[in-house]
Amino acid sequence: MRPLPSLHRWLFGRHRDEQWPLVLGQRRIFIVPSAAGLLFALVLLVMLIGAINYDLSLGHALIFLLAGLGLVAMVHSFHNLFGLRLTPGRADAAFAGDLARFPLQLENPRRQQRRALDLSLSDQPVVTVDLPAEGRATIALPCLASRRGRLDPGRVTLATRYPLGLFRAWSYIHPSWSCIVYPKPLRTPLPPASPATATDHRQGSAGQEDFAGLRPRQISDPTRHIAWKAVARRSDEQALLVKQFAGGVSDELWLDWSLTPTDRDSEDRLSILAGWVMLADEQQACYGLRLPGQQIAPAEGSVHRANCLQALALYATGEAQDAA
Repeated sequence: MRPLPSLHRWLFGRHRDEQWPLVLGQRRIFIVPSAAGLLFALVLLVMLIGAINYDLSLGHALIFLLAGLGLVAMVHSFHNLFGLRLTPGRADAAFAGDLARFPLQLENPRRQQRRALDLSLSDQPVVTVDLPAEGRATIALPCLASRRGRLDPGRVTLATRYPLGLFRAWSYIHPSWSCIVYPKPLRTPLPPASPATATDHRQGSAGQEDFAGLRPRQISDPTRHIAWKAVARRSDEQALLVKQFAGGVSDELWLDWSLTPTDRDSEDRLSILAGWVMLADEQQACYGLRLPGQQIAPAEGSVHRANCLQALALYATGEAQDAA
């Protein structure tokens, strides 16, 4: 337990930064001697006592030279962070058990290089980067996605011990970013597909037998249905056209919560559904998702897959209830 929690909150508060790009000024950078720096100071103190005791002029000169070198190293450690511009990026979704990666762009407006910059999230691996003069780099910070839901990685620690390792300068950055963590897929056979009802057919649900015409492409339409010949004959830049079929009855694959084993816990059942979603997407099947209190109509494509996986990730959370 920290002896001065109020002072620690004032110095290292977990408030989120809202203005981007964030420029590191002197109020955002902290610097303290490292273990090597404390040992260096202790050696200088012992040398100073010896020089005074034996009245060594050259000893005094050497001690003051080394002390000045240490002060110069402290200034360089501070300026290795001072003036950096930081901009967070958008994190892609990940599966539970994998590493989610949060991009952070670093920009160096100075004509001097920035060396040995260490970036890390809380209790996560450290990423070291060197920035060229007047250059920029985008660093993907890894964070273990241990459970499904929305992952907030917390604040970023940007630190350096350059050039001599005698001082550690660091700064805390807390962007307002997060990513969706999908349930870890469990690969099991897909449930059997059921034919669409006659009512659905009369209402205009697309069949798979007779060509019925062309229509503008929607995001959920697979690329194999695009009418490339018709698109090639058009000189304008309008939306792509897809083939529309009618006649016959198309099969609908429903990935239903009730079809998962009832003897498994809810997390395993969500993982089974996630595995079904991935397998159905690989087979380019038209599938829908049913969860207690929520239903996603059958469709295809990467956007539909992401919507289904997000529904599984946020199922039975406060965010999912608010969205419903």
